[in-house]
Amino acid sequence: MATITPDVGSAAHVFHALSDETRLQIVRLLSHGERCVCELQNVLDAAQSRLSFHLKTLKDAGLVSDRREGRWVYYALNTQALDEIARFAAAVKPGRHAGSCAEACCSS
Repeated sequence: MATITPDVGSAAHVFHALSDETRLQIVRLLSHGERCVCELQNVLDAAQSRLSFHLKTLKDAGLVSDRREGRWVYYALNTQALDEIARFAAAVKPGRHAGSCAEACCSS
């Protein structure tokens, strides 16, 4: 099965979601398994509204999923999304890429 590397726009959306320290802390916490939002709130010492904003940003980027159980919401990491962004980052290597100028104007 071929793997699909995200396009630049999708990668930018994910990288934006990961560009915040609190969201990176959430990803780290979820890397150990599903967590109730109340657990995240306690560990991060974050207000519910602030935490909801960060979780929505991660969810919109496809990095986390949620499920409701009674009055509680549980969040889990989407490891496939992280794998895709890791493949994108791995594909970005130094060297000549499409669109590189081979003309003398750039080599002087």
